[in-house]
Amino acid sequence: MKTNNNLGIWMDHSVANLIDLNSKNECRSIVSKFTSEIKEDALVRSESLMHNKRQQMNEKFYENISSQILKYNHVLLFGPTNAKVELRNFLHKDLHFKDIKIDIVSSDNITDNEQIAFVKNHFTTN
Repeated sequence: MKTNNNLGIWMDHSVANLIDLNSKNECRSIVSKFTSEIKEDALVRSESLMHNKRQQMNEKFYENISSQILKYNHVLLFGPTNAKVELRNFLHKDLHFKDIKIDIVSSDNITDNEQIAFVKNHFTTN
């Protein structure tokens, strides 16, 4: 019997909570290195530098997440910001992800337990 290889990712631009219901460690987090301190420091120098820094650090953040996604065949991206859409666009540029089904759903800032319930609900109804 084949097990479902599903991953839920609640994310915004600062953190991604990876939720694998089949794993002993159900949840783990990947934190973006683009902090408010780095933003302020770059903004003091110039706005264009700050945008370039944000873009570089977001790309590194998405690379870290994508390396985890490769292990799955169905992924749910959800959260309150457009980071989930940016990650999906990042993944679509890479052929390694062409066979992975990616769902995107908007959600509010929710607790860890609510995130787990959200993922369970999504994968049992889909």
